[in-house]
Amino acid sequence: MKALIILIFIILIFGCDNASVKNESQKLILTGSSTVAPLVSEIAKRFEKENPRIRIDVQTGGSSRGIADVRKGISNIGMASRALKESEKELFSFKIAQDGVCVIINSANNVSELTNEQIVNIYTKKVTNWKEVGGDDAEITVVNKAEGRSTLEIFAKYFQLKNTDIKPDIIIGDNEQGVKTVAGDKYAIGYVSIGTAEYNHQHGVAVKLLQCNGIEASTATLSEGLFPISRPLNLVTTSQAEGLNKIFIDYCQSKDVYDLIKSQYFVPPKN
Repeated sequence: MKALIILIFIILIFGCDNASVKNESQKLILTGSSTVAPLVSEIAKRFEKENPRIRIDVQTGGSSRGIADVRKGISNIGMASRALKESEKELFSFKIAQDGVCVIINSANNVSELTNEQIVNIYTKKVTNWKEVGGDDAEITVVNKAEGRSTLEIFAKYFQLKNTDIKPDIIIGDNEQGVKTVAGDKYAIGYVSIGTAEYNHQHGVAVKLLQCNGIEASTATLSEGLFPISRPLNLVTTSQAEGLNKIFIDYCQSKDVYDLIKSQYFVPPKN
């Protein structure tokens, strides 16, 4: 019944005299955040199953790509794992979930916590050995996000760092790369989406999430509004959503996909 209602809505919007819906109206392209993309991909699979005439193409590349592509008309909808900036206020954002950013280290590392000052000192290379923060006598491998990634922007803003202040040993793109890099190096440190980190940790990947200001990094503390490094996961358009854009965005914001949001270890929006 739900699929039939959506199909009728699409036909009403686009007209019945066009062989129902033109080919170009049957496909949506979304580009952007590698944090948002896996969630949207899962939602899109369900949407396509309920609406087999529609195809949803989801591509990653970072929040900056998502913003740039939707502005240029390359994509129908951008994906951004952050709020819009002042310079982007002409755009429209639609929150589909809440996430956070946390620092991760290898599970075999005997360090159990780091202060904000210690994290800043590690990322600026004022501290280069784990023994300086209570760990083994071993060099610290600093893993940083690439330019254009909103996770980098959120991390740098919270710790009051400029991108030029950070002295990385390894630069990675998406969250999964960050998790794999830290899991594969006992003495690495990185920062990624809480959702990605928690999912991997609970599925046996060798990473642990560090507290921030004494608050556990988890979807539970995010849901309670306690974890300090929090961010919205947004879909972005150049105008108020209409037509197929609106149908899909409304679907992404509906309670029908809350189970998918939770399965990806994000927090559903509070309606």
